[in-house]
Formats: sequence, C-alpha cells, structure tokens
Amino acid sequence: MRDAETTGSFGGPGVLLMCGVMAGLVGGLLGIGGGIVLIPMLTAWAGFDQHSAHGTGIVAVAITALVGVVVYGRGEAIDVAAALQITIVALPATIVAARFSPRVSAARLRRIFGLFVIVVALILPFRDVLGGGDFLLGGGMPVMLVLGAASGVISGLLGVGGGSVLVPGLVLITGFPQQLAQGTSLAVILPSSGAGALAHARIGQVRGRLLPPILVGTFAGAWAGGAAALALPGQTLRIIFSVVLLFMGVRFVLRERSAR
Repeated sequence: MRDAETTGSFGGPGVLLMCGVMAGLVGGLLGIGGGIVLIPMLTAWAGFDQHSAHGTGIVAVAITALVGVVVYGRGEAIDVAAALQITIVALPATIVAARFSPRVSAARLRRIFGLFVIVVALILPFRDVLGGGDFLLGGGMPVMLVLGAASGVISGLLGVGGGSVLVPGLVLITGFPQQLAQGTSLAVILPSSGAGALAHARIGQVRGRLLPPILVGTFAGAWAGGAAALALPGQTLRIIFSVVLLFMGVRFVLRERSAR
C-alpha cells in the first residue's frame, strides 16, 4: 500500500484517532459507513488532500462495515438474502454510473439529491403514522433490486455512500425495522467499500502510514455505535438518522448555491 504523494502537515495520532472514532461511531450507529463524516474531517483537521482523504476514508468505511456486520449480525439485525439481492445490482450500477458521471451535471444532481434527502428526512420519523410497505424478511426481490440500482447509481454519480438511500428505502418501502435496515445496509456496503479500498490503494491514494490510529478509532467507534443502535428504540434511532440525513441534504443544497 503506497502513500499518496502530496505535501502538507498532518494531524498527530490523537487527531487521527478522534477522526476514526467519530466516523466509526456515526457509521455504526446509523449504518451508513461514516465516510460523510470522516472525509471532511481528514481534509479540515488532518491536512489530507481530497483524493487521499477519499482513498484513506474508504478503507475506514470498509472497517466500519465489517465491524458493523459483526455487531448487527450478533443482534440478528441483518437480512442476508436482501443484502445479497441488493448487492448483485448495486455493484455494477455503481461502476456504470461512475463511468457516466463526467457526462452528467454533477452540480444539478447534487442539488436534486439534496432536496430529495431533505424530504425523506422529514418523512422518515413518521413512518409508523404513514405506514410502511409490507415487511417481508428476505422477500420482495424486485423491490430489493430497484433499491440496489438506485443506491448504486447515486453512489456512482455523486460519490456518496449508498446507505443514505438504502436505509430510508428499506424502512419506508419494505417496512424494515430501523435496526434491520441499517444492518442490511452495512452488509451491502462491505463488499463495495472493500473493493474501493483496494482500487484506491493500487493508485496510491491511501495513506498507509497514517491508517493505524484512524482504523483503531474506527473499530472502537463502529463497535460502540452498532451496540448503541441495537439498544435504542427504533423510533429514536429513526429520528437520529433523520437529523443526520437532513444535515446532509442541506449541506448538498447550500454547497451548490455557494458554488454559483
């Protein structure tokens, strides 16, 4: 594994450890991987350039997903059949969408996606009032394939984790309990993030020398976050997820407005 060839000062082990803990905690708690938290922290606090932050961050996301799969799996909060069905479509959809991304207006897509995420964040806490889809453990393959395609396309075009689409989709459309949706999401994230980590390592965008404190923090945070998710009531967890989703959507919209 080669370090990216860039210059700049980097945060000490304590800063990197804290970045890992926070990313792992959010990723494990919400089943979204944690890259949305880690990558901005690595660039703002640890002096990483965008490419090495993304490459190093995806290694941490893979660890978060791995730890999360273990924790949620022990709590019987993963639908393996659904995860496999989603992954079959999500992986190729991500690859194809990534290849077409240069031809698409990323700014417009981010704004539309941001508005969509805001709406979903406002609806999600009221799932029980509105009523979700029929909860069929491991069933509904056509729906799983559609969700896989949607999460893969969003991930490939915008470079965001598919969990931000997959978890709300599983909760609102299929009626999955929040914990089961998050555990299944992490199971889907694991193979894609693992493949992404290897790809970034091959082109030198992973800072291997700085990884140990990040991964130690990620491991601890993901374990604590996953355990907390299993202990919380589903409605409370949905509200927390919605707050993070709302922040993410507003960030997308405001970033595009400021870029004009």
